[in-house]
Amino acid sequence: MSKTASREKPTTVAQTQTRSGAHGSSHVPFWRDQHKRRIVGDVFTHAFLAIMSIIWLVPIVWVLLESFNQNTAPYQKTFFPRNYTLANYVQLFTERDVLNFPRMFLNTLFIAIFVCIISLFFVLSVAFCMSRLRFHGRQTFMNIALILGMFPSIMAVIAIYFILKAFGLTSGALVLVALILVYSAGSGAGFYVMKGYMDTIPLSLDEAAYLDGCSRWQVFIRIIIPICRPMIVYQAIVGFLAPWLDFVMAKAIARTQDNFTVALGLWQMLQKEYINQWYARFAAGAVCVSIPIAILFIIMQRFYQESMSGSVKG
Repeated sequence: MSKTASREKPTTVAQTQTRSGAHGSSHVPFWRDQHKRRIVGDVFTHAFLAIMSIIWLVPIVWVLLESFNQNTAPYQKTFFPRNYTLANYVQLFTERDVLNFPRMFLNTLFIAIFVCIISLFFVLSVAFCMSRLRFHGRQTFMNIALILGMFPSIMAVIAIYFILKAFGLTSGALVLVALILVYSAGSGAGFYVMKGYMDTIPLSLDEAAYLDGCSRWQVFIRIIIPICRPMIVYQAIVGFLAPWLDFVMAKAIARTQDNFTVALGLWQMLQKEYINQWYARFAAGAVCVSIPIAILFIIMQRFYQESMSGSVKG
């Protein structure tokens, strides 16, 4: 017995734990197995994202297919169209007797471009003053702008309309000027995001420029604006989309079809006297409206990436 016992190799604690773990791993409860929980969590996450992407894409696909629908009526038996044609796009831009969609499109594009430029200048100027300058009433102005920003703009629609009417800007071609003024005038109050970005720029850059003989305008143009390119891209997109997608203010100011924007034109297509003939063209118009927005995002995204890679602060 003593010789047999002496020939047996001693079993270490690590070997004992390894053997017990190898035999007992199958008995580990599911909620304690991190690997299995991670797999199940990934499956649920990907399934949820897939379902949400389908919910997000189905309306877009439906509008795109409906714009090619040969049946112009709003009611049909199938969810997606069966017969397709390009006539809706052709009629949308050629038949101008009832609804002049090309003119509405150009009106909106004209307004959006000017509002984008003017609002961008206003926001940059106000943000620079609030971030880099110190003057009496600065904090009071910021508090007032913050409080006024909490109220929806729809509350001032009636007052704005009567002010424009008193200046004679609610008739004729001056309606487009009125819309540009309305969309641009209040853009300077939305300076908080731009100011927050400018606050991250060190003041030592401004002081060094002042020592070199630069004026405030030169500091604003040559130092602040190049560094703020990412926020300029963001503000340009916001300034362009505001008039492009707005309906309430345009509905209150524009009274005739000559001054309609695309939002009013698309709304007019769904009225009971037009819907049976213009429903498919409404979908075609919605696709056409989305094209400038998509182009703007693609262009601005490229500039945003370039500005982020080339901007150095401090």
